Amino acid sequence: MSALPAWAAWPTRPSGTAAYTIGVEEEVMLVSPGGWNLAQASDEILPRLPPDVRDQFHPETHAAAVEIATGVHVRVADAIAELRRLRDALRITCEQQELAVASAGTHPFAVWRETAVGRGVRQAEVYGSMRELARREPTFALHVHVGMPDPEAAIRALDRLRVHLPMLLALSANSPFWQGRDTGLASARTPLFQAFPRVGVPRRFGSYAEWVDTVDLLVRCEAFPDPTYLWWDVRVQPRIGTIEIRIMDAQSDLARTATLVALVQSLAKLESEQGWAEEASWAPPELWEENRFLAARDGAAVSLIAATLRRRVPLADRVEDLLGHLRPHAVELGCLEELEGVGELLADPAAERQLRIARRPARLPGLVQALAEAF
Repeated sequence: MSALPAWAAWPTRPSGTAAYTIGVEEEVMLVSPGGWNLAQASDEILPRLPPDVRDQFHPETHAAAVEIATGVHVRVADAIAELRRLRDALRITCEQQELAVASAGTHPFAVWRETAVGRGVRQAEVYGSMRELARREPTFALHVHVGMPDPEAAIRALDRLRVHLPMLLALSANSPFWQGRDTGLASARTPLFQAFPRVGVPRRFGSYAEWVDTVDLLVRCEAFPDPTYLWWDVRVQPRIGTIEIRIMDAQSDLARTATLVALVQSLAKLESEQGWAEEASWAPPELWEENRFLAARDGAAVSLIAATLRRRVPLADRVEDLLGHLRPHAVELGCLEELEGVGELLADPAAERQLRIARRPARLPGLVQALAEAF
C-alpha cells in the first residue's frame, strides 16, 4: 500500500505525554417515572443540557438513548469523577422534564413497536442502511478508549485483546431481560446487537497496513462512510489514536464501571508491551464465537475455552491468574484500587442482581426504578 487514505492518518502523540490514556462512553436510557417505560425524548433533552457540558452528550440510533462521553484522562479515578458529574447533569435535566435516567444493557420490558429512531443525520444514515433492523429494541453498552502510541501498537493490542473479550463480556453482563421475559442469558444485549452487520469479534490483522487495506476497500465501495460504522467488539479509531473496547454491557453504578475501565486500561498496556495473549490470539474464529456466546449466556459463572490449554477454565480461575500479570501495570497506571473491584463483579454479578430485584412485588417496573435510583 503506497499511501494511507486520509481517514487512516494516525495522530502524533506529543513528546512527554502519558501513554494509555482513557476515555469512557456510556449509553444510557431515558425512562418515564410511573410506568417506567422508555421515554423517546433524546431530541428534547439534549438541547436542555447545561451549555458547558452539552458537547459531551450525543444522540444514539434510538430516541430513548443518550451517549455520555468523557474527555481524555490519565487515571481511571479522574475519568469516573467526570462521568459522575456528567451523569448528574443529565439526571437533573431529565428531572426538570419529569423524566429519569437508568443504565443497564437493555430496558427490561421494552418492545420494538414502542421504539423510535432519533432524528439526527447519523441516525438517518443508520436507518437508511439498516432499515427496520434499526427499530429493534435499543441496547446500551459501555465503551472504553485507550490511547495507543502508534498504529502498529494499536493493531498488536487489537489482535491480542480479542482473547479477553469474552471475559470482559462475562464480567459486565447486565441484561437478563428482554421484552419482559427472563431470557436465561446474563447479557441479552449481545445477541440483540448481533442483528446489526459488522459486529462481533474481528479477525487477526497482523499489521496496520492489512487493517487499512481491508477497511479502505469497504469504504471505497460505499459499504459505509467511515470506520466508525464498524461495530466490532474491539476496533481501532485512527482519528483519535485509540483502540476501543465495545463488548461490555452498560453498568448501573459507577463503581462497577470503574473496575471495568481499569481492567481494560491494564489489559491494553499488558498486551501492547508484553503480548501475554499472543499465542492464544491465533486461535480459530470458531473458538471466539463459542466463548462469546458462553459469556453472554452464563455471565460470571462461565467456564471459557482456553485455546492453549485445550480445555475450559472457570472465569474466576482465569481472572485470578490474569490479575497477577495485570497488577504491576495497574500500579504504573494508578488504577490498582479500581482493578481490585473485579472480585465484587465475580461475587455479585449484575445480571443476578437484576433478577433478585425483579422478584420483588414491584416486578419489572420496580427494577427499572431501582436502576434509575442506582444511576
